[in-house]
Amino acid sequence: METAYLYLTLSGALTVLLWTPYILARLFVWGPVTFLTNYPENFPTEQPTPPLWAQRTHRAHLNMVETMPAFIAVVLGSGYLVGDVSGAAIGLWAQVFFFARVAHAIVYGLGIPAVRTPVYLVSWFAILMIAGLAVL
Repeated sequence: METAYLYLTLSGALTVLLWTPYILARLFVWGPVTFLTNYPENFPTEQPTPPLWAQRTHRAHLNMVETMPAFIAVVLGSGYLVGDVSGAAIGLWAQVFFFARVAHAIVYGLGIPAVRTPVYLVSWFAILMIAGLAVL
């Protein structure tokens, strides 16, 4: 289970780091003074539009935030239910989840539509496999 917990931790760090490109783009679009003093005038009705890649990285971050609770639940639950019995297999699927999410963030940020959904589905399949290993 150590591998699963390692990739759970890395996935949490990835979730935090996915926020960075969008915020840096906002800093450059709004300018440092407006960024540091909170919001531009008439925000949120009017605001400078960030570049498209930044909007995509923001959505990739939000998608990861939505996915993490399920991943956390299955990894922690499987650790409780099976311990080290299926630990290697669960660790492998946790690793698959993490690298699928890294690929998803890159593909989403670059705007490669034909690959984004399959990579996303791989990450969800990994969650389902972990749950299946814990329950069966």
